[in-house]
Amino acid sequence: MGIFDKKQHAGEKGPEPELPAYEHDQSLDVEDGLFENADQLRRRLGNRQIQLIAIGGSIGTALFGPGSLFLAYLIYSCMLALVNNCMAEMTILMPVSGGFIRMAGHWVDDALGFMAGWNFFFYEALLIPFEITALNSVLGFGKLINVLAVRAYGEAEFWLSGGKVVLIFLLFSFTFITMVGGNPQHDAYGFRYWNKPGAFAEYITTGSLGKFEGFLAALWSASFTVVGPEYISMVAAEAKRPRIYIKNAFKTVYWRFGIFFIMGALAVGIVIPYNDKTLVGILAGKTGGAGTAAASPYVIAMQNLGIGVLPHIVNALMVTSIFSAGNTYTYCATRSLYGLALESRAPRFLRKCTNNGVPIFCFVIVMIFPFLSFLSVSSSSNVVLTWLVSLITAGGIIDYIVMTTTYIFFYRALKAQGIDRKTLPYCGWFQPYSAYIGLAWMFTIVCTFGYSSYLPWSVSNFFINYTMLLLAPVLFIGWKVIHRTKFVGPLQADLVWERPTVDAYEATFLEPPVGFWSEMLDLCTFGKLHKGRDRRASSVAQM
Repeated sequence: MGIFDKKQHAGEKGPEPELPAYEHDQSLDVEDGLFENADQLRRRLGNRQIQLIAIGGSIGTALFGPGSLFLAYLIYSCMLALVNNCMAEMTILMPVSGGFIRMAGHWVDDALGFMAGWNFFFYEALLIPFEITALNSVLGFGKLINVLAVRAYGEAEFWLSGGKVVLIFLLFSFTFITMVGGNPQHDAYGFRYWNKPGAFAEYITTGSLGKFEGFLAALWSASFTVVGPEYISMVAAEAKRPRIYIKNAFKTVYWRFGIFFIMGALAVGIVIPYNDKTLVGILAGKTGGAGTAAASPYVIAMQNLGIGVLPHIVNALMVTSIFSAGNTYTYCATRSLYGLALESRAPRFLRKCTNNGVPIFCFVIVMIFPFLSFLSVSSSSNVVLTWLVSLITAGGIIDYIVMTTTYIFFYRALKAQGIDRKTLPYCGWFQPYSAYIGLAWMFTIVCTFGYSSYLPWSVSNFFINYTMLLLAPVLFIGWKVIHRTKFVGPLQADLVWERPTVDAYEATFLEPPVGFWSEMLDLCTFGKLHKGRDRRASSVAQM
């Protein structure tokens, strides 16, 4: 029995399926007479592309000690896994344009959707110039691949993320081989740096409190590095067979957390001591190299061991990581602005898409932000750029707060309307406790990560750390007061929404889906092995 065939609580009839109120230009999203979306975006991202899109980020500074770093990334990854669990259930059911942004507006409060959309937009858009300062060529390449069809973005991101995979496994191999003595000095150093200078570094103050503050600093570093569910949510509306491919992507996020972040944090704490003079000098600004590959603990460790070739290979592979980050930020900022326009939270002209499904005017606006990278031409202006990026660092954590809050309302609506979660395309585990724990954790992190501005009190540091946290409630309350929005009640929540469109699209495929490794083999055979795997029926039921 479908979700929209269920009766609501107290015998009330559920809402009738209908297309959204915004324009639906069939000429743009119909292929062989079949609807792909209720809007103008095109479903062109394949399984192998989606699987690698969520791979991102790298392990931060090793200054806080190997024990602090490992524990911080372990704990934060586990907590973000709870958020991922929430987003998986909602996104697989409703892979809509704008992802979690529009879900917040439909299932919680239109004001929350407004706040979440603009928060995510500025968070992503202001990260673009930050990446460009690390690699200026990202600007030109990023423009090209994002103005083309979504398939071009997916293909570019597949290969760029592949470079990240190669890089991380290269660094893992370097760590293991050198720690057992496979280095020019034949020094089997093992876990030496965990004992001397120690596993936990002091930070701000001294003694046990200083070591705890070091752990907290590593934890906040993890909060800006470990990502995943927000990006899968944003690409869901342009994914082929989202009920299958997006489900696989959310499931593999847990493995990515374990391999790329937790194991990466362990490895970086093995290869270099937290008091290494070169590392401390670069990150303190006393020597050059801050913000570049030269500041990488791995590169410094390679140089310390007298290895002359690997640093250059790491530098080359880090280029792909920077390309990928700029590419993803541009994509997500564009789609978040498009999602805002669909719900009339941004000008209507931003709904315009090209025939390839690219929100062209959204893209043009996003490409204004890369010009902020010119602020880095002088040292004084570079301070302004640092401020711009620092102002929105809390934005990512606010996104997770929105996701968990949305799930709590979603869960209440399912229960009130008598819908069994086991009938959904995906049923998350440990709910609703997963959402409550994730919400409490993220709220605590976002409220406390700038505590160093109190030691001693610094007005500038306070606003750098808390401006976005202060702006978020202003956006929410302002929109709520002006438009007189109300929280969505459990019985009023529209759990039908765009599901008929997605169900109809999924039902048109004639062949079973191809797995990730089969698709990789297909890539090697130039599409001949599983030719026609995306073949669809030539007609669809009247919607």
